[in-house]
Amino acid sequence: MAGSPALPKPAQTPVPVIIGGSGAKRTPALAARFASEYNVPFSSLDDTAAGFGRVREAVERAGREAASMTYSASQVLCAGAYEAEVARRAAAIGREVAELRENGLAGTPDEVVAKARSYADAGAARLYLQVLDLDDLEHLDLVAAEVMPHLP
Repeated sequence: MAGSPALPKPAQTPVPVIIGGSGAKRTPALAARFASEYNVPFSSLDDTAAGFGRVREAVERAGREAASMTYSASQVLCAGAYEAEVARRAAAIGREVAELRENGLAGTPDEVVAKARSYADAGAARLYLQVLDLDDLEHLDLVAAEVMPHLP
C-alpha cells in the first residue's frame, strides 16, 4: 500500500480479501491462495456446503491453517410476521414466496432463523443478507427485533 495514491489508507493489515463464487477448481485455489474469506453467493444449502468443502480442501493443500479462512454465504432476505406480509414483500421484489423459501431466507422470523442456523451448521460464520426493497424499513425493524436476537 506504500506507493498507492488511494485515500484513505486501509486500517487493517493485511487488507481482508473476500473471494466468492461457486467454481469447482479455480475459485477454491484462488481463495486458498489470496483470501481471508470465502463466500458462496445465492446458492442452496447443499451447494454452499459443497463449496465450503472444496475451499477447505484447497486451504489444506496450500498449507494454511483451516481456521485462517472465514466462510460466508449470501442470501436474499424476505421476512414477514405472517404469511400475507411475506407474500407482499416477495411481490414487491418480483419474486414468488415458494421460490424465495427454497432459494433464499424467506418466511416468518422462525423460518428465517432456522434456515440461517442451517447455513451456520454447514460452516458459515457469516451471512450477508440482501434486502431488495430499500423503502420497506419495517422489514428491517422486523428482522432486527425478531431474527437477529436469535442468531449468534
